[in-house]
Amino acid sequence: MLEPVVSVLMAVHNAEEWLDEALDSLLCNQTLQALEVLAVDDASTDTSYAILQHRAAQDKRLRVFQCQHNSGQAVARNLALQHAKGEYVTMVDADDWLSHDALASAVEVFRQHPQTDCVVFQLEYTGQETGRARNVFADGCDMLTGEEAFRLSLDWSLHGLYIVRREIHLRYPFDDTLPLYSDDNCTHLHYLHSREVRPCAGIYYYRKHGRNSTSVISPNRFFHAEANLLLRKQLVDEGVPHDILDFYDAYRWKVYRGQVWLFFTHRCELTKADRNRVVNGFRRLYPSFVRTMPWPLYFVSEWLRWLLKRGF
Repeated sequence: MLEPVVSVLMAVHNAEEWLDEALDSLLCNQTLQALEVLAVDDASTDTSYAILQHRAAQDKRLRVFQCQHNSGQAVARNLALQHAKGEYVTMVDADDWLSHDALASAVEVFRQHPQTDCVVFQLEYTGQETGRARNVFADGCDMLTGEEAFRLSLDWSLHGLYIVRREIHLRYPFDDTLPLYSDDNCTHLHYLHSREVRPCAGIYYYRKHGRNSTSVISPNRFFHAEANLLLRKQLVDEGVPHDILDFYDAYRWKVYRGQVWLFFTHRCELTKADRNRVVNGFRRLYPSFVRTMPWPLYFVSEWLRWLLKRGF
């Protein structure tokens, strides 16, 4: 077996419907053969773990691990990351897949440009929503500095599906503080600490369906604003300029307002205990915006404060 050039991290939880397709795209269809897939079953209750074991017996490039309790994607991916041997690391969700040339084209970019630390895939949505994601590398731009990519990623103008040098990923693993959203924070830090960020022709196919963790109405859905505050604290520790923090505060406020409105319109789908938990989270986060809020947003903020005070 070839020494892996690329390590693919895959968190798996109740993905039996799509898992074989995801694994086929990596183990059967990639033009790059020097890879390993590190799959972590996050306490699935369907046949996902059995599928992984069966496929691992057929292809030694697939290594399988298991969490005894459902711990979330970040914990599962970090477990996989600890075992990664490849020079480069990427992640593929168990319900997504890659084009046949995705890994080879990314590695070729790394080889041609030794200063490059992150290579970004083309992103295409499938399923309930179709189409290509916005491409910030259009119009002849074939390279961003790490800081440029970082700035664009703060409001996800630059998406977070890419391949990165292993040493950067090990330095900034997935943030597992929250069950959802906080794991995205490492993306911004990976970009920030890259010398160059370039695109490749390979495509990441992201499957949109009603079971995506960010589509289901649950208490975890309302951790987005809290995850953004965790990242802000990290950015302060990293010493990023104040203009970047101001930009990110404006984005955080937009997310916060959206989360409050989402909760307001779907609160009846949650239990009373979960509703109280979410509202208390909103109340705890609110002061982090008031300190940096532009004056024109004052009246909107007062309306939100009133809603939070009365508990909706």
